[in-house]
Amino acid sequence: MIHSSSSQKIKRTSVREEAYMILRDWIVQGDLTPGQQLRDKELAEQLGVSRTPIREALLRLEDEGFVETKPSRSTIVAPIQFEGVLNLYSIVWTLEKLAMEQAFAFIEEKHLMEMEGINHEVKKAINEGNQIVAVQKDDEFHSIYINLSRNDEIKRILSGLKQKLIRMELFYFKQVSDVHLTVDEHDQIIQALRDGNLTLVLNMIEKNWKESYYRIQAHSERVKSGEDKYEQ
Repeated sequence: MIHSSSSQKIKRTSVREEAYMILRDWIVQGDLTPGQQLRDKELAEQLGVSRTPIREALLRLEDEGFVETKPSRSTIVAPIQFEGVLNLYSIVWTLEKLAMEQAFAFIEEKHLMEMEGINHEVKKAINEGNQIVAVQKDDEFHSIYINLSRNDEIKRILSGLKQKLIRMELFYFKQVSDVHLTVDEHDQIIQALRDGNLTLVLNMIEKNWKESYYRIQAHSERVKSGEDKYEQ
């Protein structure tokens, strides 16, 4: 079988959408690994559906860059490539800053306390080496003010973009030694919000995403340098 959780079956009415969501989650979380071949018959049997929604899900995932179809017509999980990822990060921090501008007037102390609680969970997950929980909680932290923006278009666009970034961050999580610094950056966002300093808040949101990118970039370059040296 392709995935260990073979008991998972699709039950809801929207078979097409749920098949897509399950396969995307498996790819993002690394249960389906980069380069792994995907066979629609096996996936359909595992999820208890026909091959049609699986094929539709794979086409959608290919459009989004999560899977690739080779000339031989075999479909594989797309490799994780660092090149070009800065474009994704820059769009995310730009949209998050816009969301914060629209949410700023609605943020209350209860929201700040919720962000503090989530950030504590981020720190705990990082300390325990639980990369999936750490990344999920990080996403929840940012979702507080994104949801308060009341801008459904921003939420929709960010949701799709962040799945690609989450996949990359999960892939690099154990190799990035200073990932814990994101907790401090979150604290700085909260403090700036508590001080009512919107300019600083926006700067800190951009810094948080930029630093996440730089941390992964540094590791990626070390790996590449090591490979180049080995090849020589």
